Amino acid sequence: MGMEYEIGLILAYGFGIALLYLAGYLLLAPLKVLGKFFVNSLLGGAALIIINFLGDFLGFHLPINFFSAIIAGFLGVPGVALLFLLEKMP
Repeated sequence: MGMEYEIGLILAYGFGIALLYLAGYLLLAPLKVLGKFFVNSLLGGAALIIINFLGDFLGFHLPINFFSAIIAGFLGVPGVALLFLLEKMP
């Protein structure tokens, strides 16, 4: 009788730990996505500012408006490269 009770208790603890792990994962996964979006936004904005600063000396300019800010925010540095290529296309 004692052994069956201990196995049930061990299984209950294991199930509880698995549920805690799953709950923690479900809570932290969106935070990782938001963190990645935040880093992309910072890097994209910094790249826009740096390109415009260097562009003053070299004779080109990327307009900073709502659409360029959205593209740079979502895509980061590759988005700024895309904006630069779109600006230079004839």
